[in-house]
Amino acid sequence: MSLYRFLLRRGAQGLFVIWGVVTLVFLLRFMTPGSPVDFVAPLDASPELRAQIAANLGLDQPIYVQYVEYLVGLAHGDMGYSYLRGRPASSIVFARLPATIELAIVATVVAIIISIPLGVVSATRRHKPADYAATGFSLVGISTPNFWLGIMLILLVSVSLGILPTSRRPIGLLPALEMLIFQLEVQGIRTWVAHIILPAITLGTYFTAMIVRLTRSGMLDELGKPYVQATRAKGLPETLVRYKHVLRNTMIPIITVLGLQLGSLIGGAVITEFVFNWPGLGTLIINAIDVRDWPIIQGALIVIGIGFVVINIGVDALYTYLNPKVSYE
Repeated sequence: MSLYRFLLRRGAQGLFVIWGVVTLVFLLRFMTPGSPVDFVAPLDASPELRAQIAANLGLDQPIYVQYVEYLVGLAHGDMGYSYLRGRPASSIVFARLPATIELAIVATVVAIIISIPLGVVSATRRHKPADYAATGFSLVGISTPNFWLGIMLILLVSVSLGILPTSRRPIGLLPALEMLIFQLEVQGIRTWVAHIILPAITLGTYFTAMIVRLTRSGMLDELGKPYVQATRAKGLPETLVRYKHVLRNTMIPIITVLGLQLGSLIGGAVITEFVFNWPGLGTLIINAIDVRDWPIIQGALIVIGIGFVVINIGVDALYTYLNPKVSYE
């Protein structure tokens, strides 16, 4: 099967998954206690006023009518209207999306840069101090709660040492790059880097520890196979054997976890965003849940679901490049 047909088939499957996510998110509003009318209407609102507000929100229609109207609106890019914020839900969700994507990508890059070399060193120096140090680091990283690590980093690095700022995102990556390219101004990129370092480390620590253990176990499994002895017998340098042959064959499970975790980071950075007051989807969802702002909740969850689907399709397509034995079938 060609790459085009593979992407077409997986895209169709992805649309079916997204439809399932949309349906579950839509039904979630009717399964949870409370009503959006309670947060929109005044405390002393009369039954007539509450009924009028429900009609304005479309809540007086049968559930199947609301569902069809919601699907039609999504097909046209309409996620609903947030009456509490006075703006379309899509504009609010997509305004917060870049901050979450930036944080997730930077956390993933930090994890890859640290974890894969540590995993290789741990596997190639088994039962030596370097191996014990790497496995100890991974154990501590997996066992450390994100919220505790974030608070400790703020207290140590920001409050005690005063090296980095504690929170917020005063400038995004794209505006900072525009300042750097068109105005030759480096202050924007410096500010962005300074504010994202601590949240990225906090979010990526567990991810880093997991990839270290996965890389180590995969490398140990590959190092015991006959082709490794054959490449060494040909006189290839040990570094080439480790990184070109052994590590490449270890990358498929690593890429799988990277893809799944990147999707998890996009949707699961709630605690980190809350600790560092990072203006992403995580804090947006928490604030929307507090006031039952369902258009915002639904829109954010749908965007996260789409992110999972797109990332998984990309990961599957990347398999064949890393391992020609894996076909698009």
